[in-house]
Amino acid sequence: MTVEEMKQRKLQKGYSYAQLSELSGVPLGTVQKIFSGETEHPRYATLQALEQALKDRDDSMVLNDSAAFSYGGSQVKKQGEYTIEDYFALPDDIRVELIDGVFYDMGAPIFDHQKIAGEIYRQIANYIMDNNCACEVGISPIDVQLDCDDKTMVQPDVLILCNNEKILKGRVFGAPDFVLEVISPSTKRKDYFKKLVKYENAGVREYWILDPYKKQLLVFFFEGDIYAQIHDLTRPVSLNIYEGKLQIRFDHILKWCNHIR
Repeated sequence: MTVEEMKQRKLQKGYSYAQLSELSGVPLGTVQKIFSGETEHPRYATLQALEQALKDRDDSMVLNDSAAFSYGGSQVKKQGEYTIEDYFALPDDIRVELIDGVFYDMGAPIFDHQKIAGEIYRQIANYIMDNNCACEVGISPIDVQLDCDDKTMVQPDVLILCNNEKILKGRVFGAPDFVLEVISPSTKRKDYFKKLVKYENAGVREYWILDPYKKQLLVFFFEGDIYAQIHDLTRPVSLNIYEGKLQIRFDHILKWCNHIR
């Protein structure tokens, strides 16, 4: 794919330079120089990374049809056609999310990923217990039937639910009030873009994306005037749904991020 073709693909997808940088792992300044023509002979590896980010398939972890449903004699469907029934028919050792009828492979999270999610869960749980809050906090794996339809089932890393009536048969039916996703290289496209849109449209009030590789937290408070905020983990960050009364500290998390490769 030539640079001119990449420019057209970027326009078609509506990506900003910042989004393309996030997707490809290419520094923002480098992306801008390549697309402006300032860099006339980009490195091959850089062009390959940009091309991969601009491919039609929006997530490298989408399961192919045969991998998603090649067992038990069940009829193979096309991605986009799978339902909650298909999700529950999967073997226990296959860990996926279902979004708009498409299966996405999740795989096993790394140990540091779980430590980070667990530390944030711990701080939220302590606050809820110490203050006798009505809300409940959960940590993955918890099935969330986000849109209350039969096409989407996600597993947020951490969630807060303030309406216990949404807990049905051990899973959440509808949108949690708060969701945290901890980024891994294989899930960043899904977490930064697809899930952002899904969570907002479903009625999630607040969405946090923690990127341990960049030591960065993005906070989306969909009920507020400021849509997104970026934090560098050096200071506590308040949960908007608790009006700033609950603050998450990142002292330990920042140390763990230094060892993640």
